[in-house]
Amino acid sequence: MENITTTSAFELVEKIKKGEISSVEVCEAYIERIKKFDKDVKAWAFFDKKLLLEKAKEKDEYRKSGKPLGALHGLPVAVKDIIGTLDMPTECGTVFRKKMSSSQDSEIVNLLKNAGAIIMGKTVTCELAYIHPSKTTNPHDYSRTPGGSSSGSAAVVASHMAHLSIGSQTGGSVIRPASYCGVVGYKPSYGLISRSGVLKTSEKLDTIGVFGKKVKDVALLAKSLIKKDLYDTSTIHFAADDMLKVCEEGPPFEPKFIFYKTDKWKNISKESQKAFEYLIKNFKKNIEVFDTPSYFKEIPKHHQIVHETDLANNFQVYYKKDKTKLSKEMRDAIGRGLKYTAKEYTDAIDFMKQSYESYKEVFEDYHGVITPSSTGVADKGLKSTGSADFQKIWTYLGLPAISLPLLTGENDLPLGVQLVGDKFDDLRFLGTANWLEKNCKDE
Repeated sequence: MENITTTSAFELVEKIKKGEISSVEVCEAYIERIKKFDKDVKAWAFFDKKLLLEKAKEKDEYRKSGKPLGALHGLPVAVKDIIGTLDMPTECGTVFRKKMSSSQDSEIVNLLKNAGAIIMGKTVTCELAYIHPSKTTNPHDYSRTPGGSSSGSAAVVASHMAHLSIGSQTGGSVIRPASYCGVVGYKPSYGLISRSGVLKTSEKLDTIGVFGKKVKDVALLAKSLIKKDLYDTSTIHFAADDMLKVCEEGPPFEPKFIFYKTDKWKNISKESQKAFEYLIKNFKKNIEVFDTPSYFKEIPKHHQIVHETDLANNFQVYYKKDKTKLSKEMRDAIGRGLKYTAKEYTDAIDFMKQSYESYKEVFEDYHGVITPSSTGVADKGLKSTGSADFQKIWTYLGLPAISLPLLTGENDLPLGVQLVGDKFDDLRFLGTANWLEKNCKDE
């Protein structure tokens, strides 16, 4: 059999269900990987091998009973350390929550358990899911950043310490780490996955995302998490039952894409620019290159107003208690957030709606938009988590986005290709992403 930790999650869960391999064997393989690699990658905020094996034994016994099995039965899933768990600490990367646990499981954790998954442990997050770097390193080069704020969630998948993981994105916290770490990172449309029991940084921007090795893997995980939640009023009723089927089928005919270099193209390294030029040339019958709409230039400013105002509202309790325990990045963001006027905030929210209404017509003629996932390969050093220039626009618009590890940049480091789709068209969007994954061969 193929190595347990490197096979796809979809294949592995099928083997577990058929009894060809046990959950205990899977978890033991991961324990060995973690023992070997986490001392350098430092991606786990909480990991208890004894607790993990106890849960795995329970799943194996349940399977033997002959009762119906969930879509993720016996598969361990790692979750970002801002997601509430009753039996594990939820520290959110801040000293203010050291050794604190949540009073109940988050809705995401409940849905994972309903699907038969094992909560494997908590992955490292940047402080309060913002931009101050965490202790996690990039599995491809320990001297480089893994991105943030879902640093650990991307790194555990990249280093084969987990098959699947969950993160979150408010600016670029799923797409950028996925690009830097060379994994698939999927940020669904805003409103598909509940945030109940998850650290709130921005009501209007926070989106739960997932990491895996293949598009099919993230579709498998996301399908189990998409559900209307009465306690998160942003969530909608959405039929996700056919997500895997539509993902596998892909588009009925060859897709058409727009490629945006954007005005940030100059910030991308020459080597990375060459890789994207190769992609455009390779898919010349599928891709048309356009300039971004003029109003896109206004979006980063409005995104910042919404994000920082919400950070100030949600974290001023820590700011007032002892702001010296917050990073300079967080102190500065809260300081700016406290100064924005109600009109500036309202205008930024209104512009969000207007921008999407203006932009959605693009998807009448194209299957998706392709852009770089990041400004290049992972930055050298651990003092920054990189730039969110290529992610903020799509987060602000609430559109589904996915980073695919299709290219290679300088020093043979991974370079993500970002695909963006129309809001709430996630099933067909993942089918298109699956097509791109299958048809793009980096040479």
